[in-house]
This record gives sequence, C-alpha cells and structure tokens, in this order.
Amino acid sequence: MTRIRENEERREFAEEAPSLWRITFGPVIWALHFVLLYGGTAVHCARGRQAALSFAEVRLAVVVFTVLALAGIAWFGWRSWSQWDVIADREWENDKGTSEDRHQFLGHAAFLLAVISFIGVAYVALPFVFIENCR
Repeated sequence: MTRIRENEERREFAEEAPSLWRITFGPVIWALHFVLLYGGTAVHCARGRQAALSFAEVRLAVVVFTVLALAGIAWFGWRSWSQWDVIADREWENDKGTSEDRHQFLGHAAFLLAVISFIGVAYVALPFVFIENCR
C-alpha cells in the first residue's frame, strides 16, 4: 500500500515540476536584468573615453533590456494567473491540501512573484531615466 502511495506522490510531483520552475523565473529575470544593467553601465563608465558606445546608446540598450525583461515577466505572470484559476472557480483559499489546491497555490505564488519582479525591474531601470552621463 505504501508503494502505491509513493508512486502517486512522485506522479503528482512530476506534474507540478513546471509550476515549481515558473515560481523562479520572475525573480531570475529581475536578477539578470539588474546585473546586466548595472554591470554593463559600470564597465562602460569605467572605460571612459575608450568606451565603444556612447551613453545614449547605453540608455537605448537599457530600454531594450527592460522591455524584454518586462515582457518575459508579464508572460510568466499571465501563465501563473491562468494556473491560479481564481476567476473560473472563485475559490480564494486553497486550504484542503488536495492536488488541485497545491496546483492553484503554486500558480498564486508564481503570479505574486511575477508582480513583485515586474515592479523590481521597473525600479532598477528608473535611474537611467534621470542619469545623463557617467559623472
């Protein structure tokens, strides 16, 4: 009997593996965006006059990376919102511990992390609106 239960738990975990990955994608995109923007700008400013790009081109790259990051996070957020499925069943609490409750909870958690990551990316890019050069 325990063998059957173990196989069932492994099957349920395998079904939720994409949901577990989806939780991490928003914060990972945010972190990569942060490192690319601030690291790239630091390298550009450290090179000074020998830099290959002008600061206007760096700002354009920031806009492109930010739009790509926001689009990726929005896509994962939309997938998580669909998994949460709160509109269809109007069930705000998932406290029964069933596999459906776990599935919806993981969607809810991933959606909230996507929202936080979206805001984080916007705030990381905000200084580049006001900064005009490296000094």
